[in-house]
Amino acid sequence: MNVIAVNGSPRKYWNTATLLQHALNGAAEQGATTRLIHLYDLEFKGCTSCFACKRKGADCSGLCAVKDGLTDVLKAILECDVLLLGAPIYFGDVPGEMRSFLERLLFPINSYNAGERSVFRGTVKSAFFYTMNVGEEQALKWGYGHVARMWEAYLRLLNGGSEYLFSHDTYQFKDYSLYEASRFDEPHKARVRAEQFPLDCQRAFEIGSRLASRVAE
Repeated sequence: MNVIAVNGSPRKYWNTATLLQHALNGAAEQGATTRLIHLYDLEFKGCTSCFACKRKGADCSGLCAVKDGLTDVLKAILECDVLLLGAPIYFGDVPGEMRSFLERLLFPINSYNAGERSVFRGTVKSAFFYTMNVGEEQALKWGYGHVARMWEAYLRLLNGGSEYLFSHDTYQFKDYSLYEASRFDEPHKARVRAEQFPLDCQRAFEIGSRLASRVAE
């Protein structure tokens, strides 16, 4: 059983990566082999609209035809059992690197033929972990749920179902006194990090464990 996590945050050891690591720990407890990939370590582009994956007679097998630092990662994901994604919300959506990665992963398997949604013949279960500076009420007001539901729908192209987790009001800085950020209540942020974030990590662990256990069944 192979579980891959993809960190779409530029930070390797902060909120998003921490959630992903807990999810991987949950999967490992079920006997999975795990791997954590940091997108910001890779050199790649988004979809170039070459349409090589849609040409008649082409046999891309759902793998993007562009060859770069993402190629081996995409191949490994299409062969894995569980995909765990993580990204912060920047300006209302996932960062550009995560968006580019998702384009390269999902557009080649998205079928243009009538009556067929996906050309992918495997099954990859998935979950998406979102971290954000805003609280739950503000996230709802700004439509972050739509973002999550959109990617949840696209990830179903992998034929394994998908789910998501929001981690709200995350702690952005280790020392707020060093930054121009007076609109934020640092003591409140500290309480959320001390009290709520561990609960989010536990939920991530449970998701990783549950998805891996379903593969093992």
